[in-house]
Amino acid sequence: MTKKLILIGGGGHCKSCIDVIEQSELFEIVGILDKSEFVGQKVLGYDIIGSDEKIEELVEAGHEFLITVGQIRSSQNRKKIFEKLKINNARLATIVSPRAYVSKHAFIEEGTIVMHDAFVNANVSIGSNCIINTKALLEHDVVVEDHCHISTAAVLNGGVVVKGGTFFGSNAVSKENVETENDGFVKAGSVFLG
Repeated sequence: MTKKLILIGGGGHCKSCIDVIEQSELFEIVGILDKSEFVGQKVLGYDIIGSDEKIEELVEAGHEFLITVGQIRSSQNRKKIFEKLKINNARLATIVSPRAYVSKHAFIEEGTIVMHDAFVNANVSIGSNCIINTKALLEHDVVVEDHCHISTAAVLNGGVVVKGGTFFGSNAVSKENVETENDGFVKAGSVFLG
């Protein structure tokens, strides 16, 4: 039986999430929450049904939620929505693309999405409300704390710790056993040496 899912945020990242969710076949997307002025519009055929003000009502109706607002510079917007969901006792979905590889020895917390062709190796720990984007590689013993975005084709080598709220850019590569700062920003295509 599929679970009823509400997406929060109707931009570009939402479209990529919809594709992953549809392929997983575990959830039925029943609507999207966004700014009030977008209510009535559609994203890939799914209706924007309201704003954040509907969260409490939708929690009571038994829906699960996924934050589909993107994250580039700052995680603040995603954190704020996450906190609002938690205050309202919302259940957050964890989504893994059927085209991703996640080791049975890895751990993924609520509200995180692992997108197409990502690779999550043994003893990796991923926190809540994270984006593990398309083709990201997380090697053994990596820790990704809450509210992080590991962007497209990023490579985190063994033992790396990505502190909370960090953005790790597309095609960036880390040295092994290094740690970012809280709310860090690692630019696309860079080599992160700690």
